[in-house]
Amino acid sequence: MEKTLNEYIHEYKTQLQKGDIKYAYRGLMEFMANLKNDLQHTCPQYKLSTTIHQGYMDITYFSFTNELLKGNQLKTIILFNHETFNFEIWLAAQNKKIQKKYWEVFKKNDWNTYSIPSTIVGRFSIIEGTLAQHPDFSNLHSLKEQIISEIILFINEVTMFFNKLK
Repeated sequence: MEKTLNEYIHEYKTQLQKGDIKYAYRGLMEFMANLKNDLQHTCPQYKLSTTIHQGYMDITYFSFTNELLKGNQLKTIILFNHETFNFEIWLAAQNKKIQKKYWEVFKKNDWNTYSIPSTIVGRFSIIEGTLAQHPDFSNLHSLKEQIISEIILFINEVTMFFNKLK
């Protein structure tokens, strides 16, 4: 039987009073802010979004773009997936029409470097990659370096793909 909203709220309050969730969530938001900051310093040629979208405890993300992506009405989304506890990277579009166009382009060209969702219905991504699976938060500096390295690799792969299309 499904719980009522009141029952969920009671459990939410109980968990917050324990303190662990509040501390972990704050730490995760600080990590995302530091990651965004470090990415801006490491890759000043990219334009990063001004905000971090905290979501509904499903995904927390920020976006960035470069001239190539922006010219194609695309952007990259760096996210923490609260359900899988992985850091991911998505190529996304400014709207559904552009998303469909590039999703079909990647599928038609047998892209296999990163995953292509089987459908874009109800999704925002065109392609998806994992930046850190089951991340180890005991060494935040190392985790940030790993994620930024994977972001650069993703961007390079996407750039090469677009250059081959020309």
